[in-house]
Amino acid sequence: MDSTPRPFDSDAPLGSRRAIIRRNPDIVDEVEMVEATWGSDPRFGSGTSFRFVRSEGQTFPSHRCLIPASEFHMGIGDKRYRVTLDGGNFFYLAGVWEPAMGEWPLSYRIVTVAANREVALHQERHGAIIHRRQVMQWLDRTVPEADLLVTPPARTFLVEEIGPGARQPMLAL
Repeated sequence: MDSTPRPFDSDAPLGSRRAIIRRNPDIVDEVEMVEATWGSDPRFGSGTSFRFVRSEGQTFPSHRCLIPASEFHMGIGDKRYRVTLDGGNFFYLAGVWEPAMGEWPLSYRIVTVAANREVALHQERHGAIIHRRQVMQWLDRTVPEADLLVTPPARTFLVEEIGPGARQPMLAL
């Protein structure tokens, strides 16, 4: 399994697989990287698979995970955008995992927050960003969720349109 952070595409199809980082449920104090399927089992959502969970009003006392990412992609109409941290660092998206049940494999969903200023020009929400220094705070619940699951301040992200020949950064001033 490749542990290199790579782009996260919010338009990836149901069942896409990727590495997640979580506490091993069987071995105390072990952090592990495992492959999981994106989205919840559609049998438990009246035929709908949920890929995201809103952070507001929620608690995540267990089954927390992290999704390593170098950037995230979003699609608005026929346009696609790449969103990176302004400093170019990789980051993690906050997530929750669900154990395999029946024929549905181990899966995860992304925890979302209200979009920050740069992303809000295109959509209302995005995945909650967990910085490298916050990894164990999220996994071990040592910091209140409300302190981690926050909308990043303005100028956190660079947003650029992607596609054939499109490489113009869009900066919010």
